[in-house]
Amino acid sequence: MRLNTDGLIIREMQTGEADRLVTVLTRDMGVIKAFVRGARSIKSRSLSATQLLGYSRFSIYMSRDVYTIDEAEPIEVFFGVRGDFARTSLAMYFCELICELAPEGSDSQEILSLALNTLYKLSNNKLPTHQLKAIFEMRLLSLTGYMPNLVGCTDCGKYTDETMFFDIEHSQLYCSACQPSQHTFELSLGVVTALRHICLSDPEKVFSFTLSAAGLKSLSEISEIYLLARTQRRYKSLELYKSFT
Repeated sequence: MRLNTDGLIIREMQTGEADRLVTVLTRDMGVIKAFVRGARSIKSRSLSATQLLGYSRFSIYMSRDVYTIDEAEPIEVFFGVRGDFARTSLAMYFCELICELAPEGSDSQEILSLALNTLYKLSNNKLPTHQLKAIFEMRLLSLTGYMPNLVGCTDCGKYTDETMFFDIEHSQLYCSACQPSQHTFELSLGVVTALRHICLSDPEKVFSFTLSAAGLKSLSEISEIYLLARTQRRYKSLELYKSFT
């Protein structure tokens, strides 16, 4: 079976003297692993197209449940990400999250589009890194079945309050009058509005919002706390990113 698709390299591992095993987020088949024969050869046309963070067009051959990339043509390699330690480690964090959360064997167009748009803005310094981090975390969680209930207060249904409270464990929101006495995080209405926008807006609008520096800091913190609670694991690339910021 042969598959022609485009995809983003989210993990790579050297095998043998010149081969590479790559993990690819494809548009049509979700996350797959594939061998690239001779990819480390300096003469290989697949070298740049199959490097980490390379977005390329692939011709993939499948035999006995093993994928092999026959041809690869680079589309975008996100050079702007590679020249800065903080941005590089954040891009690696995004790749780790995709490996953890993206499905195998099913259409992943929305996740791929999110990844590409986020990496483009990161590469070109279009938005603060804290904002991109929060957007990617919460939108990816929403696309993979972990969207919190942010529509209104869980108890009374109140949509807006000057201060609202987020219950991480149960993925729900409370107004100031209904908040439980403990185990919730206090959020300003601006941060709640941003979370709603990230999780619920159309894909083409997800990056279109502004917050104060303090609001972005709070948004980044609560998004990270929520993601770590849902996935129940640590991410080395996240720790590296935080060491640079």
